[in-house]
Amino acid sequence: MITRRKLLERLGHLGGLGATFSAMQALGLMSKARAAGMPALPPTLGKGKHVIVLGAGISGLVSAYELEQAGFLVTLLEARERVGGRAWTVRDGDKIEMNGEETQTARFSDGAYFNAGPARIPSFHTGLLGYADKFGVPLEVEVNSSRSAYVVADDGTKMRQRTAVNDMRGHIAELLSKAVSQGALDQQLTPADKEKLLPFLRFYGDLDEKGSFAGTARSGFDALPGAGPTFATSYPPRPLSALLANQQLPMTLFDDVFYMQATMVEPVGGMDRIHAGFDRNLKHPAVRGAEVTRIRDTAKGVEVVYRDKGSGVMNTVSGDYLICTIPFPVLTSIDTNFSKPVKQAIAGVVYDYSNKIAFDAPRFWEKEDQIYGGITFVGGPTSLIWYPSAAIHSARGMLLACYASGPIAADFQKRPIAEQIEYARGVVEKVHPGHGKDLANGIAVNWHKIPYSLGPWPAWNPAQAGRQEGNIDTPAFRLLQKPDGRIYFASAALSQTPGWQEGGIASAHYQVTALAARVTAQAMVEPRYARVAA
Repeated sequence: MITRRKLLERLGHLGGLGATFSAMQALGLMSKARAAGMPALPPTLGKGKHVIVLGAGISGLVSAYELEQAGFLVTLLEARERVGGRAWTVRDGDKIEMNGEETQTARFSDGAYFNAGPARIPSFHTGLLGYADKFGVPLEVEVNSSRSAYVVADDGTKMRQRTAVNDMRGHIAELLSKAVSQGALDQQLTPADKEKLLPFLRFYGDLDEKGSFAGTARSGFDALPGAGPTFATSYPPRPLSALLANQQLPMTLFDDVFYMQATMVEPVGGMDRIHAGFDRNLKHPAVRGAEVTRIRDTAKGVEVVYRDKGSGVMNTVSGDYLICTIPFPVLTSIDTNFSKPVKQAIAGVVYDYSNKIAFDAPRFWEKEDQIYGGITFVGGPTSLIWYPSAAIHSARGMLLACYASGPIAADFQKRPIAEQIEYARGVVEKVHPGHGKDLANGIAVNWHKIPYSLGPWPAWNPAQAGRQEGNIDTPAFRLLQKPDGRIYFASAALSQTPGWQEGGIASAHYQVTALAARVTAQAMVEPRYARVAA
């Protein structure tokens, strides 16, 4: 008779961890994974087992927290003096150190901060939002799109986004309405469809009774309505040719992208508040300033050597398993005994470029332009101007004057830091004349130069420069999903959304679940006396 233990043992030999875990679920020995998140693990599952987690970014923090909840002893090592990884909130007095550059020191007004990494959370990122709720981290709305902001053409001409959006809708609706009325689409539309479509187009484009677009109040008022018989007048419609001449016109569809749709949120006081929440709730908080120099997978377990950056003392920690969340460009410089295919896969991962530049400034954009949050799209090497959503009508705010990725960011980060900052200042001056001088204490962050990161996310699909979401499926990507002996790899880089924290959470859940399955399977096939001894 084949016992469940023998069955799982054979499945483990034949099909690996995935088959074992699936079988355990089918046998009712493991909770089935929910649509989002990871299965609930027994609180004593990891008793007697020690897991080392490398890196206290979102994947490392999630891994450490969930493993501790399942009864594992966890040692979390972080090279930086802070947790959060790419989720880096810069405050007054903080140092910005970049390879090959002089150290910058943030000098911000009271309460001001700059999210140098992630700065917004989509409403469907329930993993990150769930942890924020669990740890009591207050959130506020992040105004990701403002129709009062601008799209700026290469020649410097600008128009309000509300004008670009609604005038373009009007012209498109008029053209389609004429095509329908003239029978140009009779092969595609039934008479009943035409009868319903034409009224919709009149409403969609705010067309007149003849189906023509003569302008719309949706695009804003030339004269505002006032008291008594002071009537509002609309702007005359922008010609279609003028709309099409604006190279940033496609960015009016920015908030139609699923990842960018309202409602977006942000933690009150900075993105790193969520990561601090993780650290507060760990039984053993992250060991900071621990620079890993050596990783070994042995027959008996794993061993990590790290240097305490404060004292210079070398320390060694041993465990049963290891979850590594160190960015791959950094990992290549660490002495490891990974298998040859894994080493080659890690060495072959090329990271993208991304830059941010921020200024502390009086809120002229609110008083003069009625812009409350949102983004003005300028193109070029700085790409955009991003206005703060927090502390509206306070005296000052952090204005993001550059957030660009891909090849343009790779070229721009070659410039001296002072030149990058002054270029961004000049772009703001062109959009908001007279206010370039108001921008104080500029800070530039080139992610490719940031120690312990060396880039924002992998360029898994280099042909789609600047796009980090997609159908990522390369041999290296697949290989690194699997453990190399006792070592597991987790990070946003190993998800389908490398540029989002939710991807890092998904990867951590995946690897913690795989490790839990392995420990459970081993416990079922080990002799009873071995389990007691452990």
